Amino acid sequence: MVKRTGPTNYQLQTLMVELQPHTLKSKFWKRVLEEVNKPTRQRREVNLYKIDQFAQDGETILVPGKVLSMGELKKKVDVAAMSFSAEARQKIVDAKGKVWSISELLHKNPEGKKVRILG
Repeated sequence: MVKRTGPTNYQLQTLMVELQPHTLKSKFWKRVLEEVNKPTRQRREVNLYKIDQFAQDGETILVPGKVLSMGELKKKVDVAAMSFSAEARQKIVDAKGKVWSISELLHKNPEGKKVRILG
């Protein structure tokens, strides 16, 4: 049996190192770290129509995976994710929302208050 080595992506390793100290203070960031540490095939992929369906106007959404562009976004929503498709990024900006990486969200909101995990 092969020993699991964890993610080999450098950006993902850096993100996990950044998240580690925050997991002691916040259950929210602990959950995010667990989701980010999953194998690539188990990570979430969320389409914009799901974000539009479940998010409220002005809310911050965190997707521990990739945001895809299927559907329309009619609400002003800030979205943080590991990655975005180019079209999804453009649609979020067109809807007056902001696109962040998880690391940027961590620095802007270290407590993880008023952020919804979606996926």
